[in-house]
Amino acid sequence: MEKKTKNVFVQGPITPEFIANSIAKHQSKTTIGAHNIFLGQVRADMIDGSEVTGIEYTAYAEMANQKFHEIREATFAKFDLSCMHIYHSLGKVAAGEICLFVFVSSPHRKEVFEALHHVVEEIKNQVPIFGKELFADNSYQWKVNK
Repeated sequence: MEKKTKNVFVQGPITPEFIANSIAKHQSKTTIGAHNIFLGQVRADMIDGSEVTGIEYTAYAEMANQKFHEIREATFAKFDLSCMHIYHSLGKVAAGEICLFVFVSSPHRKEVFEALHHVVEEIKNQVPIFGKELFADNSYQWKVNK
């Protein structure tokens, strides 16, 4: 029987409480010596004189979750990690709020620095998530990942 892929999506912004709870759950894992965290935050960019007030994220959830799973498995094969958690927002996230939370843990610090950079780049390059940049005048444009 095929293993079900984990749903990484959170509706709306990823809250500081969610992040803190995730970190706190790892205090009992005493073989871990290092954690590293990436928090992707929505910027209030100025584009052609209009300020971005938020981003509305959509995705082909099944396909995106499968791609997250593949990235996760490849990262575990490449780096000595104890655990990894990835969460991404769907729906509207206001400027200043968190839309991506990646949390990696390992017995040693070197792996978490290298693995986190690798994971975030792979997510940006491979996962089919689409962001509609929303402006104060109710106009929008589709975001291009940089």
